[in-house]
Amino acid sequence: MGRKFFVGGNWKCNGTTEDVKKIVSTLNSGQVPSADVVEIVVSPPFVFIPFAKSELKPQFQVAAQNCWVKKGGAFTGEISAEMLVNLGVPWVIIGHSERRAILNETNEFVGDKVAYALSQGLKVIACVGETLEEREAGTTMQVVAAQTKAIADKITSWDNVVLAYEPVWAIGTGKVATPAQAQEVHAELRKWLETNIKADVAASTRIIYGGSVNGSNCKELGGQQDVDGFLVGGASLKPEFIDIIKAAEVKKSA
Repeated sequence: MGRKFFVGGNWKCNGTTEDVKKIVSTLNSGQVPSADVVEIVVSPPFVFIPFAKSELKPQFQVAAQNCWVKKGGAFTGEISAEMLVNLGVPWVIIGHSERRAILNETNEFVGDKVAYALSQGLKVIACVGETLEEREAGTTMQVVAAQTKAIADKITSWDNVVLAYEPVWAIGTGKVATPAQAQEVHAELRKWLETNIKADVAASTRIIYGGSVNGSNCKELGGQQDVDGFLVGGASLKPEFIDIIKAAEVKKSA
């Protein structure tokens, strides 16, 4: 059985109520492939999750952009996994490069967060990726393998994990890893999973690409053998997100 194409839209820290209404309206009126072809998840800021969840058509699932590393309590400003479950939010993004870089989230901290979120019944989009300096130094695989290992060390099942490879140098910069570059890292990550976890985990775990994906490059990227979808930033706020979702058709027809 093939891996179902997965498209995530990360709205980041953007939007007003009116903006969110427009995005939801665009998604609901868009013609997207059926649920057996593609899994679609959008990730609004926390304050807009209830509205988006209540208004979006059922094919569009919602994800939180982050959650706390343990049970709630005296952690001002944090959102717990239990709260997300209580709201009926099925997904959470963990370890996004912006949180790693700006908020200094370590590999181990990210691994702990993934494990706790899974333990509470959430599904996780776990992010890994290298900086431009690391790519130029030729250490891409060492970096993403260490990030992936920190997650693997803390969890016992990959059934509810989607791995998102996002080269940091390609996020919001307009630079995109070429299809060949993306495929190379995705294939190496899959090989790492096979070697260090199990062959069936490597075969079934979806590895998606994030980094300046747009309507014009999505089909070529999505057509790569080991690219199972996308985690989309800026373009997920625009109508072209529908075109990106439709890139799932390239795998269906392959």
